[in-house]
Amino acid sequence: MTVRRIVPDIHVESEQAMGANRDFYGLLGFEEVMNQGWVMTLASPANPTAQISFLTEERTAPVVPDLSVEVEDVDAVHAQLLASGAEIVRDLRDEEWGVRRFFVRDPNGRVVNVLGHRG
Repeated sequence: MTVRRIVPDIHVESEQAMGANRDFYGLLGFEEVMNQGWVMTLASPANPTAQISFLTEERTAPVVPDLSVEVEDVDAVHAQLLASGAEIVRDLRDEEWGVRRFFVRDPNGRVVNVLGHRG
C-alpha cells in the first residue's frame, strides 16, 4: 500500500476565516492551489505534497474530516478497512473534481478522508 500524501483538514467558520488562513500560511510559504468556496487547499511550491486544507463545511459528506490520506489504490484500502470492521462514515464514491474517496473513523474517533485521484 502506497501513501502519497497526508493533509490536515481544518474546519473554519467562514470564507473570511479561509482568507485569513491563506494570508497567515502564505507567510510560511504556502500558496493556494485549489479553492471551491467551501474548501481551500494550500501547498508548498517547493514540495507540492506538503499541503493543508480548510473547509467551512463538507458539501458531499456528513462530516468534515480531520485529515485526508491520498493512497495509490483507494479501492484496495477501502476493501481492507471494510474487512477489518472499521467504521465507514461515508461510502466509497467518485467526486466531480476527479477523486475517488471514502471516510473512515480511526480508533481515536477522528474521521479520515481516504482518497485517490482518478486517472
